[in-house]
Amino acid sequence: MESETSLDPIRICIFKKREGQMKLASMRGGRDGALIIVSDDLSRAALAEGIVPTLQAALDNWDTIEPKLRRVADSLEAGHLKGSFDLDDFSMLTAPLPRCFNWSDGSVYLNHMELVRRARGAEMPASFLEEPLIYQGGSDDFMGCRDPIDLPDDDWGIDFEAEVAVILDDVPMGVAEEDAGKHIKLVTIVNDVSLRNIIPGELAKGFGFYQGKPASAFAPVVVVPDALGVAWDGAKLIGPMVCEINGSEYGRPDAGVDMNFEFPRLISHAARTRRLSAGTIIGSGTVSNRDRETGSSCIAEARMIEIIEEGAPRTPFLKFDDKVRIAFHTREGAMPFGDIEQCVIRAQ
Repeated sequence: MESETSLDPIRICIFKKREGQMKLASMRGGRDGALIIVSDDLSRAALAEGIVPTLQAALDNWDTIEPKLRRVADSLEAGHLKGSFDLDDFSMLTAPLPRCFNWSDGSVYLNHMELVRRARGAEMPASFLEEPLIYQGGSDDFMGCRDPIDLPDDDWGIDFEAEVAVILDDVPMGVAEEDAGKHIKLVTIVNDVSLRNIIPGELAKGFGFYQGKPASAFAPVVVVPDALGVAWDGAKLIGPMVCEINGSEYGRPDAGVDMNFEFPRLISHAARTRRLSAGTIIGSGTVSNRDRETGSSCIAEARMIEIIEEGAPRTPFLKFDDKVRIAFHTREGAMPFGDIEQCVIRAQ
């Protein structure tokens, strides 16, 4: 993959036309929330109860349900949908999928992995350049965009990770990369919370993440790819991921730059030996650019740079009462997914 963002003319031709706005979210209520259709500016919404109760139910029968949801979205956007309501408080939302059958997270911005390994004097294995890294994480308890990061101990090395995520319909085992992209039905962003002081001990056992990966938080809405215009080229999101800690900008790496494996490749890799069921969420891993001027979208990466350049880390991990904000911006300045705003609190 090229390290610069290059827009494939064929992809632009297909995806630059915004065929119709459709943004979806889930209101609190029940284990799986209540599906709502949201206006493009995120100010208005309408329940999908007459069509389908939850986002998972919609994904289970997407080809039939999607056109019905789009008709509601069109009416909502036109301003003449009866029963619509103001969406003036994102705390009324849970994660778009409060739980799902499969949350699998990649690490496709290899600059992030290179920095981590350089900081401990290790070389990047050649295999990392040949096929994507991915693991299957906890998917039974996702956080909404305003939910606090509640944990018992802030000495665990609490970190945020700003990522792009795609949500799939049913994917057959062995799907080819050239066919995998058509299974991407929705796009969003995620804060993949990590506990950096727990992870090394887990990985040293050779059996992967568990306690080091608590619940992840999702943006207010998920968006159909064709509503993203040129911010989505069919395989990746393009534009800066702006991250803030306590109101100060921490980084704005571009999600369309330095992505070594794009989503179709990642999906094909994940489905090599298994089927992926509708509602599967695939994450990109931490968005990371080689250009240091863009900053970082997680604290661990900034600490690795400090180790490489200064010999020791100086940036602390998150503590109780710290606040994190993550928002993807198009290059025109729009925020199609809204933002994730969370405060770290002590679990009761």
